[in-house]
Amino acid sequence: MKVALCSLVLEILFVAVVGQIARSQDGPGSSVHDMASPGGAQSKTNSQPSRITIKDFSFGPATVTVPTGTKITWVNKDDEPHKVVSVDEVFKSTAIDTDGEFSFVFNKPGTYKYFCSVHPRMVGTVVVEDSKPNGSMK
Repeated sequence: MKVALCSLVLEILFVAVVGQIARSQDGPGSSVHDMASPGGAQSKTNSQPSRITIKDFSFGPATVTVPTGTKITWVNKDDEPHKVVSVDEVFKSTAIDTDGEFSFVFNKPGTYKYFCSVHPRMVGTVVVEDSKPNGSMK
């Protein structure tokens, strides 16, 4: 019981610290949720992916750009469980076991930084662009 409580407290503290770091990196008036990539790792951008693979303790691709309304599915191909959590807590998975999946539909434009709360060095980004043409009345 104490171990589970300590784990929960640590996870809450970690989310709070990561959120504070992200807010401090955004600068004044910024609406982008940002978290630096560790070690300056390169990020791949894919124009319209629907799946992000969790393998070798990383998200692939690390950065994706999609239109609003896109459903992204994370698939765990590691032997360890992972949790996908957005920095601003817009989405949060339960533990995803090997070959397990977690999906989320991105209905609002913005930049969504996320990480694995079990392995915090694992980070990724989903950039959601407005799919409506300028001047659309819908």
